[in-house]
Amino acid sequence: MSCGAVSPDGALKRAAPGFADIDWSRPWFAQVAARGVRWQQAALRGAAQQLREMNADAGSAVITTGRGKRLTFIPQDELPPGTAYEAHIAATGCVPTRHNLHDFFNALTWFQFPRIKAALSARGSAAVDALGIGPTRGDTRDALTVFDENAVLFACSDPALSTALQAFSWKTLFVAQRAAWDERCEVRCFGHALLEKLVTPYKACTGHAWIVEVPSAYFTWTRAARDSFLDDTVARVLLEGAGFSSQMFAPLPVLGIPGWWADNETESFYDDASVFRSGRRSRVAPDGKIAASKVGQAVAASLVSAGEGEESPDSTGQGDG
Repeated sequence: MSCGAVSPDGALKRAAPGFADIDWSRPWFAQVAARGVRWQQAALRGAAQQLREMNADAGSAVITTGRGKRLTFIPQDELPPGTAYEAHIAATGCVPTRHNLHDFFNALTWFQFPRIKAALSARGSAAVDALGIGPTRGDTRDALTVFDENAVLFACSDPALSTALQAFSWKTLFVAQRAAWDERCEVRCFGHALLEKLVTPYKACTGHAWIVEVPSAYFTWTRAARDSFLDDTVARVLLEGAGFSSQMFAPLPVLGIPGWWADNETESFYDDASVFRSGRRSRVAPDGKIAASKVGQAVAASLVSAGEGEESPDSTGQGDG
């Protein structure tokens, strides 16, 4: 792990985590570990070597961005001044990339869920085309950024589990229904800022959950088949669904997921109300059902504001050029 340094006032300050700090045995990295280990070794040798390794994979994978351009990774300083990050990717296929963990995980996600990333690129660039670049990003671009940076995909075949997530019923979801995990629900980390934070995990680390309804048979499929289903389903909804906004996520403290953190084997782990919150507004409608919006047939989402999560609307560090 990175070493700490003593500041002038005597306080111990930890150095920012780097490529050498990634522990690929963590369950949240399992989905990208095979490629990630190889890229990590290249990144440790330098920025040019990292880009070379990424582009070698891009050249053989035939991944396209929002407007059908072949995916390529370029140095950050090749992004033209005044050009919107999303629009540049959609128009050219070139993803401006810095030599840091944030952009490292962003690139890995392009290979893990290429259709979702392309859909985000397409919608983001369309929003720029419609509204231009201004002092604020607008609701749609804010929501797209929250998804890109901090989303987790909550794949679920049991509506009762989705209801528990939306209702902040943490002990139902994580304790009473513990055996349901990997049999009726599971989580895939999508947001690259979330993956970056999980290099040095902490209890309050929270993702924005996008609920994906899956068939029961999903949990018998291979990991590759599951990922392909999620990629296709979510991308289709992102491109076709109306009313996409930051309100369409449910907060999910990811270290509460069974099997993801040793401390959560003890029920009292979930008694920490600063992490496992009761929610800011009631989720239960007069008929006793959870109040939720649903976009398309495959995705349900709770009525949660983006402010309840951890990422700001523009946490990419890329800005608008």
